[in-house]
Amino acid sequence: MSLVELIARADERSLAASGLACLDRCVPLLGGDDEVLRPLWGALADGSRDGGSRDGSGDGWAGRLERVRAALAAAGPDGAAEDEAALLARRMLGAAPAAPSAAGVREWADVCSVASLRIHRLLDPAEDPAPVDSRREGRTDGMSPLVAAELRRQIAVLELLAAPGPADAGLSRALAVSTEGRRVLRAVVSRRARGRV
Repeated sequence: MSLVELIARADERSLAASGLACLDRCVPLLGGDDEVLRPLWGALADGSRDGGSRDGSGDGWAGRLERVRAALAAAGPDGAAEDEAALLARRMLGAAPAAPSAAGVREWADVCSVASLRIHRLLDPAEDPAPVDSRREGRTDGMSPLVAAELRRQIAVLELLAAPGPADAGLSRALAVSTEGRRVLRAVVSRRARGRV
């Protein structure tokens, strides 16, 4: 099944996790540390659907999202212009819905999928001749390595979340896939920065 088909079939929680996973892998571009999005993963694990937490504390997705945005705004470059890859990552964060069950969560997951693939294409020294949309539809011949790996991760996350079994187990495995991708991108960003010095 293609990535486009998987997104079309996913439920709201899977879509929120898919969008969050794409953003998580791109956090190195925003200057964030590896734990900065952990509160949002926790909100999904809590089962928050209305912006509040399951335990009634009110500290669900919406409140945590605002704190994450503030933390990443503070971590951004000091007055320096961000490059295209970083701008795409910042737009993903800015477009995050106020609740993981919001009507716009499918659109957000789709936007994050496209943006993350474009980011990986921008950072990949190898050429990728086909449009990102064709990659998402399943045409994968001649893909550049970094883009191919990101496409595989996006597909893996949605498949893990759709698999039978406890929802939290799928979420934990999806987080593990995202963590691996973030480490790869952090290494790419680090090499790129050294090359500019």
